[in-house]
Amino acid sequence: MLEVLRCYKSHVRQSRLLPTAYLRAFWRLKGFDDVRALLSTEDARIRHVKFKRLRKDVRRLEAANSKTITAFKHVLDVAYGRKGKLKRELMEPLLTDPNAALPVRIIPTVESSRPPVYSPELRALLTSSASRPAAVLKSTAMDHPPTLPARADPKSEDARLFGRLSKRREVNIRWRFFVKESRKVHPPLHVAVDSGARIEDVHSAGIRSLPMQGLRAFEDAERHASSPYVPRWIRRRFRGLLDRLPVLHKSQKSQAYSVNLSDHRQTKPRSTVDTDESDVQWLQSTERG
Repeated sequence: MLEVLRCYKSHVRQSRLLPTAYLRAFWRLKGFDDVRALLSTEDARIRHVKFKRLRKDVRRLEAANSKTITAFKHVLDVAYGRKGKLKRELMEPLLTDPNAALPVRIIPTVESSRPPVYSPELRALLTSSASRPAAVLKSTAMDHPPTLPARADPKSEDARLFGRLSKRREVNIRWRFFVKESRKVHPPLHVAVDSGARIEDVHSAGIRSLPMQGLRAFEDAERHASSPYVPRWIRRRFRGLLDRLPVLHKSQKSQAYSVNLSDHRQTKPRSTVDTDESDVQWLQSTERG
């Protein structure tokens, strides 16, 4: 008990040293929740695992406050939902579509055999390079996953030769693909419309808001990435974070979702520069040595 208390005090002390109000508040609350969950755990083995995780967080906070880049990146990613529990909470509403009709059961007598539903927001995120570190998906892949064998189509040549694919296996393949690809997405912190990103703007447009809507966490990250009054080292870390913070926007005219990245991010498309004759001569001279 005393060891847990000492570790928690160190966690609070390191949280107070973080450079922004949002990071300080997030990690202070996370430490409190983690300790409360630890103390309420009766299983000794699980309690030990949670305590080791708490100590690891303290070490990472210490390293982040000492300007270790990987540790500070981890602190940012957890606080802004790029990994961990908050990422799952941000993704949860995007994995369902309350306005969509229930898909037809693949196995007529089994309720759980309905295929997954890709919401319009999730489709936009999966098909945009701004929200996926991996290669983007084609829109057709969501209706017919590339991992689904040709035998799933009863009219295919493979189905005629080898028999139709088991419907239970088809259900499993579709859901496995849905879960795997959804986990590759960087979830947005909010959804914006033409009039803005406030909760009132989103509700007046008739679309659902996201869990961090109205908290202005994205605007706070942009401010720390661009303000000349923020230390350069901190600015660079937040610019890197903005590379992983997609902006989900819905056009009120076309009713379509699009995904963009902040203008203050670290990685920007490089503009091409036309070369003139003197540049070509210089390049040729360097090649000749």
